[in-house]
Amino acid sequence: MKDRVIGREKEWQRLEEFMQAHSAQLIEVCGRLRVGKTFLIEEFFNRKFAFRLTGVHGRSMKVQLGNFIAEYNRRTGEQKAAPKNWQQAFELLRGYLSEAAPDGRKVVFIDEMPWLDTMRSGFTGAFEWFWNDWAYAQDGLVFVACGSAALWMISHFEANRGGLFSRQACRLYLEPFTLSETGKFLKHRNISWSRCSIAEAYMIMGGIPFYLNLLNGSMSLSQNIDNIFFRKNGELHDEFGRLYQTLFSNSDAYIRVAEALSEKTGGMTRQELQEKAGIWASGDLSEIIRNLVTSGFVRVSAFYKKKKKDALYQLSDYYTAFYFRYIKDHYGRDEHFWSNAIDSPARRSWAGLAFGQLCKDHIRQIRQKLGISGVLTEEYIWYTKGDEELGTKGAQIDLVLERRDMVINLCEIKYSINVCAIDRDYDAVLRNKIDSFRRETCTRSSLQLTMITTYGLTKGRYSNLIQNQVTLDDLFAG
Repeated sequence: MKDRVIGREKEWQRLEEFMQAHSAQLIEVCGRLRVGKTFLIEEFFNRKFAFRLTGVHGRSMKVQLGNFIAEYNRRTGEQKAAPKNWQQAFELLRGYLSEAAPDGRKVVFIDEMPWLDTMRSGFTGAFEWFWNDWAYAQDGLVFVACGSAALWMISHFEANRGGLFSRQACRLYLEPFTLSETGKFLKHRNISWSRCSIAEAYMIMGGIPFYLNLLNGSMSLSQNIDNIFFRKNGELHDEFGRLYQTLFSNSDAYIRVAEALSEKTGGMTRQELQEKAGIWASGDLSEIIRNLVTSGFVRVSAFYKKKKKDALYQLSDYYTAFYFRYIKDHYGRDEHFWSNAIDSPARRSWAGLAFGQLCKDHIRQIRQKLGISGVLTEEYIWYTKGDEELGTKGAQIDLVLERRDMVINLCEIKYSINVCAIDRDYDAVLRNKIDSFRRETCTRSSLQLTMITTYGLTKGRYSNLIQNQVTLDDLFAG
């Protein structure tokens, strides 16, 4: 029911719109594993399906067909033997749906459809035949195809040039929760934490409902992280292996790419990534990057005033980044690791990097605070190494927002457990960033230095350099 669903307003509205149609509807639902796809579909249709089947990762066609016939027999009361192939399976489904509620709405839900498409199974061809030969013409039929393997869903539906070309009526891609939605989700579970604690939970787990649902409101955030990640056999201590193995074939290569990116948080060029991960076949690396980007694990960041080939690839999945930084080498060594590291320099360094990632995932909220929601804006990263011979220093801009109105916001992202202050030395650093950016890019746009912080900026002798401020509270905007 809708009152049990946090967020997902747009997705719910789209489903309602398509349910008004009397013609057959093929609905594609995709998104990262654990993001809540199944829950949304179950709640929207109130778990009332004419037929439901869930693919099982890594199992043979025989096992998948066995699950199919078990569901079929439960629905029909028959005792048929398992079909030999998917062609026969969809023929059985066609016959059953023809008889079931002939004048009413019939909803078929196939969850984790990519896992049914095992090697040489013929699943895709059989499904194309089923849909194009019969299902598309059945008024009242709703077929929901759901999957976590985003590239499989795209290639078999949107980019399909065969029998499913342009056949889907609706495509839903579920994104992780925003900070605002995460706060609402935790409140729904009677967890009353400060926004700083909610943000820190987000910087570890991302807006993934399955992970957030493991949090216990009777414990502090640090106690929760110890319990979930570092306690022996904690709920997510071995999540990493399951996550990559179930999402990607040849998962070892994907893990090498993710680990390489985790070692350079500022991002890597394609060539740097290729050398670090040791994947020399260009086509293989391209496919891995495309899959990771499509699945939301990697972000492609354009470098200001450089060509597309100079883009940087950054690890954008919070859990993966946290795993490589802490869990991989510390699990089992100290069950209270996170609590004991609460004031360590390493943890403060991690928080600063993760907060930068959080800000980049909430660009809409930043633009809203700056009053430029209606202005066409493009996002970039930028840095320069400087030149000793010329006497110029290196500089880095965490986030560059180039606006159509000839203004560029140079965003300095700063994580702090207190209100930030700019002293003489920091003022010199900030001025160098502005001067270096203008000198290196030769831009004619107006430059506005924007501070994005947790608790804001104290007024002082050097604070006048800052023209805009965005705080953590602003990132919680709906």
